[in-house]
Amino acid sequence: MVVVTTVEELPDTACTSTEPALRIGSLSLRSPVVLAPMAGVTNVAFRTLCREIEQDRTGSAAGLYVCEMVTARALVERHPVTMHMTTFGPDETPRSLQLYTVDPATTYDAAKMIVDENIADHIDLNFGCPVPKVTRKGGGSALPYKRALFRQIVAGAVRATEGTDIPVTVKMRVGIDAEHHTHLDAGRIAAEEGAAAVALHARTAAQRYSGTADWSEIARLKEHVTGVPVLGNGDIFSADDAVRMMAETGCDGVVVGRGCLGRPWLFAELAAKLTGRPEPTPPNLGEVAAIMRRHAELLAAHHGEEKGCRELRKHVSWYMRGFPAGSDLRVALALVDTLDELGELLAQLDPTVPFPKDAEGPRGRQGSPGAVALPEGWLDDPEDCAVPLAADVMNSGG
Repeated sequence: MVVVTTVEELPDTACTSTEPALRIGSLSLRSPVVLAPMAGVTNVAFRTLCREIEQDRTGSAAGLYVCEMVTARALVERHPVTMHMTTFGPDETPRSLQLYTVDPATTYDAAKMIVDENIADHIDLNFGCPVPKVTRKGGGSALPYKRALFRQIVAGAVRATEGTDIPVTVKMRVGIDAEHHTHLDAGRIAAEEGAAAVALHARTAAQRYSGTADWSEIARLKEHVTGVPVLGNGDIFSADDAVRMMAETGCDGVVVGRGCLGRPWLFAELAAKLTGRPEPTPPNLGEVAAIMRRHAELLAAHHGEEKGCRELRKHVSWYMRGFPAGSDLRVALALVDTLDELGELLAQLDPTVPFPKDAEGPRGRQGSPGAVALPEGWLDDPEDCAVPLAADVMNSGG
């Protein structure tokens, strides 16, 4: 059963209801909100931080927080970087892992490894990456065009998890470009092969992250795929955006990526809004500084202090967006080397400054649309099931 909730439909007892807001196979989620995997961002530190804030502000960590994408081949080969990326918190549940894959056999092996070694509780398959180095080899958002190969990959993951409580889901884009939409066929095929849900980023690969997501394509997919939940992704930067997407498209849940950059408290706001509870007050600058400090501590625990502080640097501009702070302080925060140094710099911020209006709205990469790099002859035969050459040789794991 999938329970679709919008604020208008929620009963007065929504605050205390034990009914799940979303079911994905065996997973019962009290919030229909999913953290989208983002390379270099959604590691165990960031997921822990988001879950801690949601727990503190709403009383539970109710959504699904997906680990950053790992390459199936690198997982099977036990590449050290990849194995480190699959770290989950001791109390993290459900543990959700996304695989990048192009080969049905490797997909089966990776999923079987996840099952046999109890690595995760949920497997998501990535068919949405628009990065040229991925699509030019036939991976990511290029792959669903090859319908037969796509079917075999999804079937391989599902077959490896048979007899377990581990659901397999698929995340994808509308298609390669305006002339080559693939999402309706891919959604149908994924459901036929046993996927427990499908998620759609409502842009083509050619759009990358530019322009506006076309939510009408989510509605089309929801009408086309009726047997499993359909999740919507693209341009959710506030709780109101999530409510509007679900109302306009009928989707069963939302997947949030760039909107949470520098705003790990967004999931608490989303969970509250979508389950009929009062929305938490946005943090002031003092609270944001404490969140930044906690993020750095979690990164240091995962990577070591030196690398953890380097990893925090990319988040500084997102956290500080819209807040008053001198350019010298911003630069110093973006070059921080130690936790002690970070603490000294954060102490220079005025903790009473309220959350600024300028911090709201779109954030993260946008870029420009462009032609999609594809292997030679890729569009010639959509039924060709040959595994693209060297498309999964990304042993960094990401």
